[in-house]
Amino acid sequence: MAAAARILNSVGKLGLGVAVVGGVVSTALYNVEGGHRAVIFDRFNGVQEHVVGEGTHFLIPWVQRPIIFDCRARPRNVPVVTGSKDLQNVSITLRILFRPLAAQLPKIYTNIGEDYDERVLPSITMEVLKAVVARFDAEELITQREIVSQQVSSDLMERAATFGMILDDVSLTHLAFGKEFTQAVEAKQVAQQDAERARFIVEKAEQQKKASVITAEGDSKAALLISQALEEAGDGLVELRKIEAAEDIAMQLSRSRNVIYLPSGQPALLQLPS
Repeated sequence: MAAAARILNSVGKLGLGVAVVGGVVSTALYNVEGGHRAVIFDRFNGVQEHVVGEGTHFLIPWVQRPIIFDCRARPRNVPVVTGSKDLQNVSITLRILFRPLAAQLPKIYTNIGEDYDERVLPSITMEVLKAVVARFDAEELITQREIVSQQVSSDLMERAATFGMILDDVSLTHLAFGKEFTQAVEAKQVAQQDAERARFIVEKAEQQKKASVITAEGDSKAALLISQALEEAGDGLVELRKIEAAEDIAMQLSRSRNVIYLPSGQPALLQLPS
C-alpha cells in the first residue's frame, strides 16, 4: 500500500509538473495572423525595433507582450466642412484606403498608439482639405473636381507618410454647398432659361416678320406679272380663260346623272308618259 501511495504521489507530481510546463509553454507562444504584424513590448527594454511577421512565435512570459497590428488596407470616411475661395461653405466627404507601413510599426506604437488612425487621419484630412479647397472658388470645385481630387490625394499622401501610413486611394465621394449657394445657382439657371426663351421668341417673331415681307413681295410681283401679261396679250388671254372655264363646266355637267344631251337643232321636247 505504501508503494502504491508513493507511485501515485510521483504520478501526481509528474502530472502537476507537466501541467505547469504546458501552461508556461502556452503563455510563451503567440500567433500572428495573415496580413498582420506584431511589435514586442519588453518590460525591461521597452518597445523592440524588430517587427514580427506572420506565424507562431515565442516570447518570455510576463516580461514580453505582443501588440498585433492589422496591416491590411482599410477604408475610412472623413467628413469635413470648409470654405471655398469665394467664401462659400462646402461639405466634403473623403474616402481613404489606408494601412500602416510595417517597418514603422514600433515608431507608430511608441509615438501615437494602437489607435493611430483615429488620432491622425481626421486631423490631417481636415488640414489638407481646408488648404486645397481654399484655392478654388465654388464653380471651380464643380468644374475641376478631378484636379481638386488629385491635389488633395497628393498632399494627403505626403502628409500621412510622415506618420508612417500609406494611403492606397483617396477620393471625393461627396461634395455639397450651402443652402444659399444652391438657391443662387438654381435662380441663375432659371434666369438663363428665361433669357433663352425670350431670345427664342424674339428670333421667331423676326423670322415671321421676314416671311411676311417675302410673301407680300412675292404677291406684289405676281400681280405685276399678271398685269403685264394681260396688257401684252390683250383680249386673247381673256377668251382663253373663258374657253378653259367652259371646258371645266362641261366636264362637271358630263359627270352629273341629272343632265340629258339632245342632238343639235332638234326641239328640246321630252315625251313624258301621260
